[in-house]
Amino acid sequence: MPFVRPDVATLLAMLASAPGPKMEDGTPEAARAMMRMMGSITERPRGDLAHVRDFTIPAPEGHAIPARAYSDVAAPGPGPVIVYFHGGGWVIGDIETHDSLCAEIARVLGATVVSVDYRLAPEHPFPAASDDAMTAMRWLAATPMAVGHDITGLIPAGDSAGGNLAVVVSQALHGSLAVPIVAQWLIYPGVDLTASGGSMAEFAEGHLLTEAGMRWFTEHYLASGDLLHAHASPLHADLTGQPPAMVFTSGLDPLRDQGRAYAAKLIAAGVNVTYIEAAGQIHGCFTLRGAIPSTQGDLHACLAALRLMIGDTAAPALALAAE
Repeated sequence: MPFVRPDVATLLAMLASAPGPKMEDGTPEAARAMMRMMGSITERPRGDLAHVRDFTIPAPEGHAIPARAYSDVAAPGPGPVIVYFHGGGWVIGDIETHDSLCAEIARVLGATVVSVDYRLAPEHPFPAASDDAMTAMRWLAATPMAVGHDITGLIPAGDSAGGNLAVVVSQALHGSLAVPIVAQWLIYPGVDLTASGGSMAEFAEGHLLTEAGMRWFTEHYLASGDLLHAHASPLHADLTGQPPAMVFTSGLDPLRDQGRAYAAKLIAAGVNVTYIEAAGQIHGCFTLRGAIPSTQGDLHACLAALRLMIGDTAAPALALAAE
């Protein structure tokens, strides 16, 4: 039997005893409401920050992409910006479900975080989410003062489906922006929609994210599209020349092996990689920190390693936060 942390076991037992249908048995609207309700019970409160501001990013297709900037520095100077893409299988999740997490990243790292509310499937199927992610990256690189300070580097980051989007924008845009991508932070990323066996089978049931749930997400997101498209399953791309990466996986996650494989492929391509796997931890844990208190240590370990990774690009804001 795999190791399960005590606080993880308590949450899984609570979820197993809860009545009601599974997410994949309902509609996207019901699943979105379920995620918001669960977050209100299992996530930590946001707490105070110096600055939280909502704004929109114009897209070429004519729609506006909602975004939220977080900073805990009263008068931020030039520094890197973490561009965060929320998880939720490209179908559920939004700025609010990841509000507390983005605030904690900004608070601990001392950097500005911009959370991007990309379009969701099935109303907006593939490649709407990746198109919005790339639009946001390009706009921030071209409009740095939109966050209140000059941007010295961009760090695409995200969990699960958001980790997929962080990978996609890193592959597509690295070296082409006015502001460089200095690192990428991939949190239990979904990078291979063709995955089967291994952790996908081992943790198919009973560990929050299920194999059936992944099929449900994929069917809504990609419909009849190509599962091997570079913006859907970026594990299969050439990773030569990619920016340094922080990859975090959970030991009890159906997506664990994808994260492991992506980190290994980056290393084989000569990319600087920091890899952390949290034993006894489940998928989605970074937005379950109220119910799984040990996750706070996992998050802070990632932030400490990320601070070291971006090094000289951090400028005064991160140096101050490290003191």
